[in-house]
Amino acid sequence: MLNSLFLIGNFGTTEILFIVFIIVLLFGAKRIPELFRGMGQGVREFKDATKDQKPEYRDQNPNYRDPQPPRA
Repeated sequence: MLNSLFLIGNFGTTEILFIVFIIVLLFGAKRIPELFRGMGQGVREFKDATKDQKPEYRDQNPNYRDPQPPRA
């Protein structure tokens, strides 16, 4: 069971082309750029929202210190 989970990530060129072909069949060539544009906007909004959360945590925790870089 565990070995089969590791095989999921091993995609070759043929598998990737097959997946792209199925996506084009399902959504059509004209809707794919719109779909990825929407996904990009969602990722951008998510990143902006996570940036806003960091200062709030620092204000709420009086013992918070910025992480120090590891010593060599």
